[in-house]
Amino acid sequence: MTAILHFPAISAEEKIRRVGQLVGKTPLYEIRSVFRKPGVRIYAKLEWQQIGGSVKSRPAFNIIKNAIREGHLSGGRHLLDATSGNTGIAYAAQCAALKIPVTLCLPENASEERKRILNALGVNIVFTSRFDGTDGAQLEAKRLFRENPGQFFYANQYANDHNWRAHYETTAPEIWQQTNGQVTHFVAGLGTTGTFTGTGRGLRNFNPDIELVALQPDNPMHGLEGWKHLETAIVPKIYDHRLADRILEIDTLGSYDMVRLLAQEEGLLVSPSAAANLLGAIKVAEEIERGVVVTTFADNADKYSEVMAHIFN
Repeated sequence: MTAILHFPAISAEEKIRRVGQLVGKTPLYEIRSVFRKPGVRIYAKLEWQQIGGSVKSRPAFNIIKNAIREGHLSGGRHLLDATSGNTGIAYAAQCAALKIPVTLCLPENASEERKRILNALGVNIVFTSRFDGTDGAQLEAKRLFRENPGQFFYANQYANDHNWRAHYETTAPEIWQQTNGQVTHFVAGLGTTGTFTGTGRGLRNFNPDIELVALQPDNPMHGLEGWKHLETAIVPKIYDHRLADRILEIDTLGSYDMVRLLAQEEGLLVSPSAAANLLGAIKVAEEIERGVVVTTFADNADKYSEVMAHIFN
């Protein structure tokens, strides 16, 4: 007769603790070959090294953790949100471990890797028009929640303060500690704007003189997945326009060139948006004589096979 194993029930708080051990605490990598300038150093946080595989693991966990504690995800209610992919994958991975169902509104032109990963993690995917991007996905998520409020907890990453607070509470202190308080500039692209807003506010608590530089695509028809051209997009409610000392525009093709250069010179295969962050950091570093510039590499190249084929062919 086959023995049946019985495991003791695990409390919600213990489940949260176990998943939380896999979030954050990412390494800070110094750029040594792609950029060199005496007196100036550039570092990037390797954010794919956590559950869910991207920088979005931090806000996803903070949103889920607080929703559980506030009773929003009880009774089989689905976590619902709009995503271009990375936040959705972070939700899916963490909710799978926490046994929480997930429904995501996703533009139909999301990469095949993202779709496969989400399907593998058991997500109910609602596809939206490729022409409407994440703005269209947001509108669909709001419609679903409006028509079925008892079925869903609408996470709304673009307006949820737990998004930026995740970076305020974890990313900023990590950067401060890892640079021994020497960071002088923080540079990051704008998507949901949570990384820039939360990390910027947190770093300013440590040193109000740290310069905060935001990045956005140089035109609405860009190829930087997850980024927003704020002048032509729905601006996230969590975005604080007073925070950035300045905003720099980044060219998509230049980011593709940087993907190649990082692979060949640093041995890092990163996403176009990560390469775009580095382009912005280099622009800042070229303007100063001394300083420590920090950015984030949101994810690696694992979910971008079509783009990578284009870049490396």
